[in-house]
Amino acid sequence: MQNLSTSHSARRRIAILGAGPGGLAAGRWLLEAGLDPVIFEASADIGGQWNLSVPGNGTWPEMRTNTSRAMTCFSDLDYSEGTQVFPRVTQVQSYLRDYAARFGLDGRIRSDHRVTSLRREGDGWLLTAETHAGLYRGQFDQVIIATGRHRDPLMPEIPGLSEFSGRLGVRHAREYCGTEPRRGSRVMVAGCSISALEIASELAQGAASEVILSARRMRYVLPKLVAGVPTDHLMFTRAAARAMEILQPEQCMAAFASRIRALAGNPALSGAMAADDDVLAAGISQSQGFLSAVAEGRIETRPWISLIEGKRVTFTDQTVREVDGIILGTGYGIALPFLDDPVRAVLGLDADGRGTGLRLHAHSFHPDLPGLAFLGLYDLVGPYFPVLELQARWIARCLAGHANRNGTMPAWGTMAADISGPIPEGPIPMQVAALDFARRLGAEPELGDRPRLARLLAFGPLAAVGFRLDGPDRLTDAETRLRRLATAFDETMLSGADEALLAGLQDVPSDAA
Repeated sequence: MQNLSTSHSARRRIAILGAGPGGLAAGRWLLEAGLDPVIFEASADIGGQWNLSVPGNGTWPEMRTNTSRAMTCFSDLDYSEGTQVFPRVTQVQSYLRDYAARFGLDGRIRSDHRVTSLRREGDGWLLTAETHAGLYRGQFDQVIIATGRHRDPLMPEIPGLSEFSGRLGVRHAREYCGTEPRRGSRVMVAGCSISALEIASELAQGAASEVILSARRMRYVLPKLVAGVPTDHLMFTRAAARAMEILQPEQCMAAFASRIRALAGNPALSGAMAADDDVLAAGISQSQGFLSAVAEGRIETRPWISLIEGKRVTFTDQTVREVDGIILGTGYGIALPFLDDPVRAVLGLDADGRGTGLRLHAHSFHPDLPGLAFLGLYDLVGPYFPVLELQARWIARCLAGHANRNGTMPAWGTMAADISGPIPEGPIPMQVAALDFARRLGAEPELGDRPRLARLLAFGPLAAVGFRLDGPDRLTDAETRLRRLATAFDETMLSGADEALLAGLQDVPSDAA
């Protein structure tokens, strides 16, 4: 057994669990803060869910991102010239490898180290991991858990599901690995998440003989591109977040619903099930090809499943279909099985370390777990990379004790008050999370201070480099790079209401809410 508990350097040693995007961003910013990170990765390579060699990683070879390259990158590194608007999964992993190399993280990554135990010991944390050489044990001053949220597949309770007898069986979307095994087959996809719609669309492009999508409710389906502009450039903006702060809730909801209906239309127009007129009740999803495939008769939509008998699936409208395989696009929960019982109890996880949410201050700290931080374990709607970087920057500064706008590590009383209520339900809009972390860092640029950039900052892509214009970690070329990333954004798409909102936002400081 390796035991490195006595080999501390003068700098505080911090363990990062996971070498996906969040863990790599944490490592990069901990080094910037003068700390000594070690990154533990269970697989042989980095990338997290972008690593196709990991079974059940939730991605597949033909997959493309549903967020644009401008919103699927960190502020220090752009994609190589010629990368398409929506990169392939292998291109994202290649990008992450380049990022790790650029910031000297390769020598700090412990591959094939599967963490099996993490518990409080003295003033630090004792970590145990399984390796090819045996057990590793190490004592660390602080730990950041960045293992990702999309790890524990949620399985719906459907009568007869466990006895389904179709030859392709039942698989969660986390296990989907492409179309070939399902060629010529009848497949039902259950759920209306992005992954469910993308899998159904891919199967309908000729691989499967029949594709059915079953959903509890039909969501409004946003395309990935609108008039050549990535939808995440249009939906997840600073203006949308600021409007939620300065306008009345009913005004925000009305504007949001109007934008969704304009971009997506009701799915019933394409021959799918109708979505609720209340956009918030229906929810939103995204796929470029799903509604087209429905309109062309290549995907049939049905309500939720009431019963499965052998290969026969009965839906709540009493229609029946026979299928060869079922794919469940029914979401994920949190899984932290390596935490010991006292830590699980504090976090409200069950005996297996599972749960649907964590009660944390700013999604990052718990007052009763000093030296432990959580990165990227929230349920987010929209691009993750910009938010992961902002959170990693803030956590690094907190752990390093650097002063920022709101001090260093949040006070115990502040954190305790923040977690006293119920765990918020539902996903967090990306733009809301991004501005929250940016303000904690003091990195949110004031629109009124940058009139030449105000339109782009308000309505353009909320890319990570846009938070390197001001404050700590300022980049001298941030403005140039932000403009380059936003070349797909078409300012002529602004409506009169948008122009009025821009004028109002320029007069309101970011800390006015």
